[in-house]
Amino acid sequence: MPGNLLEVKGLMIWFENAIAVNDFSMEVATGEIVSVLGPNSAGKTTLMHAISGLLVDMRKKEARKGGERITLMGEMKFQGEDIFTDPPISRIKRGISLCRERHPIFPDSTVEENLRISTYLRRDREIRGTFDLIYSMFPSLRELRKRKAGFCSGGEQQMLAIAMALMTRPRLLLLDEPLLGLSPAMQSSVVRTITQIRGGGATILVTEQYARPLLPIVTRGYVMTNGVLTLQGTGQELMSNPEVRSAFMGMAI
Repeated sequence: MPGNLLEVKGLMIWFENAIAVNDFSMEVATGEIVSVLGPNSAGKTTLMHAISGLLVDMRKKEARKGGERITLMGEMKFQGEDIFTDPPISRIKRGISLCRERHPIFPDSTVEENLRISTYLRRDREIRGTFDLIYSMFPSLRELRKRKAGFCSGGEQQMLAIAMALMTRPRLLLLDEPLLGLSPAMQSSVVRTITQIRGGGATILVTEQYARPLLPIVTRGYVMTNGVLTLQGTGQELMSNPEVRSAFMGMAI
């Protein structure tokens, strides 16, 4: 049985006096696809920003400006080592890569330039093999490699954003609402890609508010509401839960 790659215990996050994540704990084992489900404003993106280290960086910047106060409490371990105060760059080097929601890409650069931007931490001799891997996984991106990313469709931009995160060859890939705003056909394509990525050796943590296409491939899942863990179980257990089916799969109880 593989060990835990990521452990989060008692995570508490405040923005000024508003609590965004309240005593949240979770585990992600090596080789799993784990989902965090929740409605809009449940705290899913805040959780992903905490795991990726973005909140550590945001807190430092806000403190320098004397602005919004961000408070973090709890424990976070990656491969058994404490990463709670590590900045984003350290977490990327450890193998944690975040694909943020709404496919943030560089619209004025080509698809291939976007991918190359993501390799800045890697040695040149490693990059060619990664391009071959990415283009085998995303054949449409090979065809679009000379196109400005801003002229790609929403689905193509989402694929590009995921590919950019994969260019770092992560051990843990964080996908924040990758199905948001996509057509059903493109959602199915993204879900197939997630399965491929897992088959390639990466562990995946994915957040979503619409779980119908996603839950069939999920190993385990957590349900978050107002920053609080309200339910957890295997993918099959969550698919069979009437409340989950109604709230996150568009099915009547």
